[in-house]
Amino acid sequence: MKNLAPDITRKRMLIEGFYDIQVNESVIKEFFTHLTNELSLRTYAQPIIHTATGQGSEANSGYDCFVPLIDSGIYIGIWTKQKFISLVLYTCKYFDEEKANEITKKFWKIKETATHSF
Repeated sequence: MKNLAPDITRKRMLIEGFYDIQVNESVIKEFFTHLTNELSLRTYAQPIIHTATGQGSEANSGYDCFVPLIDSGIYIGIWTKQKFISLVLYTCKYFDEEKANEITKKFWKIKETATHSF
């Protein structure tokens, strides 16, 4: 991918996997707190969590979640029926990708993740 703004620091990472825990809003908030603390990412507002349950297809039931960071934000899409998570970290500072992946795997009890960074 062509870097159109080499003078602007940007770090993006996608982490996906099938999780093995029970999910609700408090668990999602706990994860955001844990991940941001461990990666030294600073938030400036509370997480925004929407439930997609009952809003469309049953296959897409779950949560859409976002926490704003001083250096950008983190989005999580959660499919509760399939027990699948798709997480995007977008920051204007560098973070340890391996650590982000391991934190996510451990918290969500994911056996195998697919990741992509750019």
